[in-house]
Amino acid sequence: MNSFLQDNLNLLQNKNIPCPELELRVLLNKTSVIDKEIIFSNFELNSIDLKAFHQAIKRRANNEPISKIFNEKKFWKYSFFVNKNVLDPRPETELVIEKVIKYFPKKDEKLKILDICTGSGCLAISLAREYRNAKITATDISSDALKVAQINANKLCSDKEIQFVKCNLIKNIDTYDIIVSNPPYLSDLEYKKTTKEIQSYEPKIALIGGIDGLKFYRNIANFLTEILSSTSIVFIEIGNNQAKEVMKIFKSKKIKCLELAKDIQQLNRLLILQKNQYKINVD
Repeated sequence: MNSFLQDNLNLLQNKNIPCPELELRVLLNKTSVIDKEIIFSNFELNSIDLKAFHQAIKRRANNEPISKIFNEKKFWKYSFFVNKNVLDPRPETELVIEKVIKYFPKKDEKLKILDICTGSGCLAISLAREYRNAKITATDISSDALKVAQINANKLCSDKEIQFVKCNLIKNIDTYDIIVSNPPYLSDLEYKKTTKEIQSYEPKIALIGGIDGLKFYRNIANFLTEILSSTSIVFIEIGNNQAKEVMKIFKSKKIKCLELAKDIQQLNRLLILQKNQYKINVD
């Protein structure tokens, strides 16, 4: 490894950046001026934009995520614009899309879909691309987040209108076939234990769900009693230790669990709910 690479690798290591070699490789390729992938063994200094690289690695060494440095995060099949006003879409949230497709395999149906706490719009937009005839409404309490979601909608599905609404829970009562949500679900204590990257570069409002992390599930459960038909299905992300408590909240509103789905790490991640009664056991 040449001295330029070693010096910058040392910088990331000294700042305790996880997976520093991988991070350095990503930064090099993000600032590359050549068409082929940069690898350490044949690295040449003229293969990168030096000014852009130095700016990027300085920001990364200050714990800023690469996604925020370059305003880009991949989710599902697409690349989404992100900034400090939205959470980065997480790989585990793709489970929502997978399960919606499982329960609604006919993609030409004229479905009505509601996305609560849309953030970057990753769920609403990915579903819009999968279900071209769907009518989609996406809500968020943050005006800044909705601006990001609209940017992504313009970029990724300009031929399809998604209704973005600024509110906690949508006011005009309607029924929906599909309701998806990745609400804030960290408790105050859990948030305090998160990394510098999260606390400095992701919006606190999109992470904390009250003292116990369950505030938004209570609000959503109350709201769902007004918009669920007998065939509506809800797909809602949860923290890995919240399944029992969240199920109790929905059960109190006569909303039953169809499935508790685990993510790729085998952690409880997604509740699939419906008005119809159906019981499962929670480990």
